[in-house]
Amino acid sequence: MKKISFPYGKEELTYCFKDQELIGVLESSINTYKPECGQVELVKRAMESPEGKSLYTLAQGKKNVVIIASDHTRPVPSKIIMPLMLEEIRKASPNCKITILIATGCHRGTTKEELVSKFGKEIVENEDIYIHDCDERDMLVNIGTLPSGGECEINRLAYEADLLVSEGFIEPHFFAGFSGGRKSVLPGICGRSTVLANHCSEFIANPNCRTGILENNPMHNDMLWAAEKAKLAYIVNVILNDKKEIIFATAGDFKSAHKKGTDFLSSLCGVKACEADVVITTNGGYPLDQNAYQAVKGMTAAEATVKRDGVIIMLASSDDGVGGAHFYKQLSEEKDINKTMALFLSRQRNETVPDQWQTQVLLRVLMHARVIFISQLEDEVVENMHLIPAHSIDEALIKAREILGREDIKIVAIPDGVSVILEK
Repeated sequence: MKKISFPYGKEELTYCFKDQELIGVLESSINTYKPECGQVELVKRAMESPEGKSLYTLAQGKKNVVIIASDHTRPVPSKIIMPLMLEEIRKASPNCKITILIATGCHRGTTKEELVSKFGKEIVENEDIYIHDCDERDMLVNIGTLPSGGECEINRLAYEADLLVSEGFIEPHFFAGFSGGRKSVLPGICGRSTVLANHCSEFIANPNCRTGILENNPMHNDMLWAAEKAKLAYIVNVILNDKKEIIFATAGDFKSAHKKGTDFLSSLCGVKACEADVVITTNGGYPLDQNAYQAVKGMTAAEATVKRDGVIIMLASSDDGVGGAHFYKQLSEEKDINKTMALFLSRQRNETVPDQWQTQVLLRVLMHARVIFISQLEDEVVENMHLIPAHSIDEALIKAREILGREDIKIVAIPDGVSVILEK
């Protein structure tokens, strides 16, 4: 018997597998990697030895500085990073105006409670914080046309800054290749129409828009262009283990610092795919499994290793609900997933509708395998998304055996589906 723990919300679900049925546990080396110093020291060292100019040098003489920060859906350890960035900026330019701009992309606005949880009470009470809204037209400025043809609108605060910097974290991303770096701008602080154009069905269907791929990834290329045009001058990005602790930090020029981080991450996250009848995966627990929308990311890891017509068991607490009204509507209003996919693929870039990309990826997964979804959502809601509800791993495995029509099944466990890059 082998006992495996799966992150689920702020807790874990465990299961004891029979030796003959569990044929693989796919994990990155992130959780066994031992950094040479503590979290604060890692960030300090990265900022002291940046890729390119230091934040202190860039901030000298600046009057209006904007720091882009991730929203409540990302586990960025802002309580560590943000104070160090604020200190460095004020050391160089004591009287400058600093605004922390929350990069929500097309997500809902971050609440004050979530801001306090993210930054700590002192920063929330004493710093100027602005929550980006992709539909707030008066706060958007057009900065040109993306390489793919969509118009690029960014938040006015970022456009008017005389120094634009960002904090964030890097993890494998299911269509942008990796998160972090340039993603702070696009989709982070862009208008909805810009995000929609970048997340078009053509790109989502592109085989280079996959986890761990940056080369010839058209979505990544759009993001690079947007960050450069917005004059993103400096980033502090970190890599986290499963306890959401910093194990690596990189700082400096947004391109070279991000590449340094993705190179490091690639060396740890690559794991060999292992074909199985059933794959059990997660979104790494809180905060990435707050809703069903985000859970699609973890499903793509399982998609890469489950047999065709096999079963994926996805664990995502989803205590914040489905996470996307359009996402849910697109799934629930049409019983034939092939019709929905055909509709998406027929749309041109500027015809993309909200949440279409996430729905498209989920439909792709569902065309490959059945998905059993363990969450706090009501069964009817789960079923309306073409998923099979379950409330425990034991129940899910019973259903998986029923679907496959046999007791003898081969299982692969992926305890953290957003931390691995599956290699064929």
